[in-house]
Amino acid sequence: MPQTTDFADVLAIRLGFGLGPDPAAADAAAMLASVDAARAGDGWTVPRAGEAHRQFAKSRRDRDAGTISADEYKRISHELTALNRGVLRRRIARAVGAPAGFGERLVQFWTDHFTTVAPNLPQQMMAAAFVDEAIRPNLNGRFADLLFAADTHTMMLVYLNQVNSFGPGSVFVRKRPEKRLGLNENLAREAIELHSLGVGAAYTQADVRELAELLTGLSADNRKGTRYIAQAAEPGADVVLGESYGGPGTSGMDEIRRAMTDLAGHPATAAHLSRKLAVHFVADDPPDALVADLTDAWRGSGGDLATVYGVLVRHPALMAGFRHKARQPFDFIAASLRALGLGEAGVMALDSQRVQQALAYPLTLMGQPWNRARGPDGWPDRAEDWITPQMLSARIGWSLRQPARLVDPLPDPRAFLATALGSTASEPLARAVPRAESAREGVAIVLASSDFNRR
Repeated sequence: MPQTTDFADVLAIRLGFGLGPDPAAADAAAMLASVDAARAGDGWTVPRAGEAHRQFAKSRRDRDAGTISADEYKRISHELTALNRGVLRRRIARAVGAPAGFGERLVQFWTDHFTTVAPNLPQQMMAAAFVDEAIRPNLNGRFADLLFAADTHTMMLVYLNQVNSFGPGSVFVRKRPEKRLGLNENLAREAIELHSLGVGAAYTQADVRELAELLTGLSADNRKGTRYIAQAAEPGADVVLGESYGGPGTSGMDEIRRAMTDLAGHPATAAHLSRKLAVHFVADDPPDALVADLTDAWRGSGGDLATVYGVLVRHPALMAGFRHKARQPFDFIAASLRALGLGEAGVMALDSQRVQQALAYPLTLMGQPWNRARGPDGWPDRAEDWITPQMLSARIGWSLRQPARLVDPLPDPRAFLATALGSTASEPLARAVPRAESAREGVAIVLASSDFNRR
């Protein structure tokens, strides 16, 4: 890294979505202000997503019944596909257009931390509602509120099959012995293992089961969203990590919130989430001092996320660990579009077919299909998971083909190098770019370089 590297450039690359034609708005204050800007949603709600689900289901029934033609069913399916691609287009447009992209990076981080998988079109719509209703509003507040909002949202309840978890001793189950209904521990397990304390923390299988019993009654539908069905709840109190919840005279949802607040406030949660933030933003093996400072800020503030972010954006490890991280595919595409100067409006102007060709399909080729992580633990964060021969080939192919289809004319490669990497460009790359035989090749050299693919 050159001796004259500008810390503002490092901040923009490490905490945001990189550099572009406009000057980087990347001091610590700008980074923190971007978090508040990212809290505003895009209008997706459970009822809106539910309506898309009903429309899709009705069209399938009508097709099967012969009341609509195959062509009409195909038209409706294409409309829903375009709607889903519009969600991806908007997410990338916000990343590209944010003056300091830390807030949008945090949306990606927390959405992945609270992973849900959307394998079909209706659930893609519900995933958009999950981001707008659970993640964005709680981006800059207390982690306890974010945990409760995420783990009680309709999308999470459906994904982790909480909607089919019933207290074995509940009135609901006793009235339906023929249905063989019972407990599902998925949400309880992930709430402890992934969303709060972490896999190696001091909890037992009994804690998971007791929390699962407390969560019975928690359900949802795609019209009204999350609801609590007292008749489906397991009777009596439940003891989780030594604390009793529920029982006679208590409110089911209030006790669920109390249990999640206690999970959020557990010392293991502070350590687990502080390390995860450090791994995602700084290094696959982050400095112990950074993790300790984030953990102290987390515990000292009672899980106030704004306080924790404040420590992160000012920490010297950001400069010391520069380019220790690989950009994930979503980050790579957003940063590329930003460097090319496409801008938020330019991304929003892409039609559905171009979104598929330039954004959705390439994400799949690069190993990060939209809203389809491999499991509830989300996307991996280490460089070796993303910089493989096959995935790197996909990035190179994108760098060679897509820029010329998105920007006309292409920028001069030497100017583009300065735009995309600022003061951080390495000497070998600075020597290689002017030797390119065409603007297309020169731009591709920059975008496919290790300089650009690491942050």
